[in-house]
Amino acid sequence: MSQALSKSPKHCGDKQGLKINKHCKKLFAAFSTLFTTILCLMLLVWLILHPTKPQFSLKEAGIYLLNLSGSNNLLDSSVQLTLLSKNPNQKVGIYYDELQVYAQYKGQQITVYTSLPPFYQGHEDSNLLTVSLIGNGLPVAPSFGYEVGRDQTAGRLVLNLKVLGRLRWKVGTWVSGRYRVNVDCVAVMAFGPSLPSGPLTTRQGTRCSTTEEIVKEIDE
Repeated sequence: MSQALSKSPKHCGDKQGLKINKHCKKLFAAFSTLFTTILCLMLLVWLILHPTKPQFSLKEAGIYLLNLSGSNNLLDSSVQLTLLSKNPNQKVGIYYDELQVYAQYKGQQITVYTSLPPFYQGHEDSNLLTVSLIGNGLPVAPSFGYEVGRDQTAGRLVLNLKVLGRLRWKVGTWVSGRYRVNVDCVAVMAFGPSLPSGPLTTRQGTRCSTTEEIVKEIDE
């Protein structure tokens, strides 16, 4: 008598599940390889182009108000400045998502933050940025008036103009994450008792120092 061979439904299901698992593993391996290849290409392009940080220079600056309340050490101020921003890269664009400007004297902030509108800067493009900074009733150190008087005796006043920003690099259609950038411009103004009562100004075209954070910011 011949014996009939039969397969149970459980045995068939096990073999079918094994085939599905193998197919899923192949798809996962293919997608992983493709993803890794794309990342390597992006890294290669980034290393070849190697974006240079933007350049800033101070074209002119003026102090139109610097009034200290002697009793409370509260300061009212008005400062105007013009910055030249340049993208030195030939193949990399820059998105400026945020730029905040303020003035500092002897390590003390003398104006509030003023935000510039976002803009895109193309390859080797330059932009003039004009900013008006103000401060109303800002608390300063008791020595502030003494420091200003000493600078007036010395005949010059040194003002720091700061820019805090966030930018993104653009290479072709690819856009990087956000990076922080800090800019520090130094304005040296003639300041003495024989000068007229008008604004203190400088037009020396000073090159500003620019530092960029290496660590990428997490997108919000």
